[in-house]
Amino acid sequence: MAKATPFRSGDSLAGLAAASAEERVAAQYVLADLPLEHFLTDLLIPYEDDEVTRLIVDRHDREAFAPVSGLSVGEFRDWLLRYETGPDELTALAPGLTPEMAAAVSKVMANQDLILVASKCRVVTRFRNTLGLPGRLSVRLQPNHPSDDLKGIAASMLDGLLLGCGDAVIGINPATDRVETTGALLRLMDDLIQRHAIPTQSCVLAHVTTQLRAMEEGAPLDIVFQSVAGSQKANASFGIDLALLREAREAALALRRGTLGDNVMYFETGQGSALSADAHHGIDQQTMEARAYAVAREFDPLLVNTVVGFIGPEYLYDGKQITRAGLEDHFCGKLLGLPMGCDVCYTNHAEADQDDMDTLLTLLGVAGCNYIMGVPGADDIMLGYQSTSFHDAHYLRQVLGKRPAPEFEAWLENAGITDRLGRLRSNPLALAEAPRALGLTPP
Repeated sequence: MAKATPFRSGDSLAGLAAASAEERVAAQYVLADLPLEHFLTDLLIPYEDDEVTRLIVDRHDREAFAPVSGLSVGEFRDWLLRYETGPDELTALAPGLTPEMAAAVSKVMANQDLILVASKCRVVTRFRNTLGLPGRLSVRLQPNHPSDDLKGIAASMLDGLLLGCGDAVIGINPATDRVETTGALLRLMDDLIQRHAIPTQSCVLAHVTTQLRAMEEGAPLDIVFQSVAGSQKANASFGIDLALLREAREAALALRRGTLGDNVMYFETGQGSALSADAHHGIDQQTMEARAYAVAREFDPLLVNTVVGFIGPEYLYDGKQITRAGLEDHFCGKLLGLPMGCDVCYTNHAEADQDDMDTLLTLLGVAGCNYIMGVPGADDIMLGYQSTSFHDAHYLRQVLGKRPAPEFEAWLENAGITDRLGRLRSNPLALAEAPRALGLTPP
């Protein structure tokens, strides 16, 4: 599995990468001939040692797997690329696939294969709006602030809303993991959403235990967030296990804050997280990433996001590696039935730039990515990395003819932010009055 993976710095760091292109191709030939059934019996991490492995094995749906059970990895690639394999077939198949099967087939696929198959996958989720419909592209409005200043965050929220972003979620990474801060940020977003009847949801990306305490104290929490990984040991490094995630989901469901659905979880992942915690069990980082999707799938999430270039060049060195990883992650997640988004991003010490991100952004849009990030100016001033901006979403929506979530789109038009064709209004007087109209400036 590791030697068949397209080269990346993290696998080299772990001593797992193929020593040459010839060795990589040889490994891909061997992997292509391996029966898919093999992954159900030869487990990469032993069943008795790892609760993620137990989850994968115990949740496997043999009936759903039946249409491809007699295929090899290479034959499975051919099956996925057939004209006859469409959204219905892929949706029915998802419960029958293990993460290792998805990772294996991705290793023998070209970038265009990953894009084509992912574009045929449909994963729709709901809380206060409907995400993942064909022809739609949503945006997480990410109004982070280095000191959690409420006025600064409000200004960024206003910026994003006036640029038609925020339908996936308004999600804040807090600078400090305090219950009081989490509660204050949740109340700020809830006041805005409720006062103006905005069909979206909010989330504070604090640790799940902090969010649980905030709920206990009456905070208006919509969506529970947590970073997850592909092994029990890696999740323990995050301070979580499956039981804790189940507790958090039940607590959020009990609040009954969704109006259209009950998808109440938001997970983030990233290639290299297990390796950085020395919890990869000698497995390549892309396969470990796919195993994280088994954790996410267990909890019927509203959103799953691969923060593809965030962990750094030790794991994905340059724009080429980040691009390949982003396409792999999106493909594997969608194939496993997840509502995948991608933080198209890089750290400032990576060998990448915004041109690389424009390329990946475009490829993911063609592949049917459910949502992207919307960061003011594409530069997150709290987390200190480069992502995508509110304007980037408009580029992608225009070039691919995509629209926001339908309920959010209707709100944008009713609020006078967009016209009936979904185009941003540019009336300077209307925009000047917008902050006061949305209650984001003092009287």
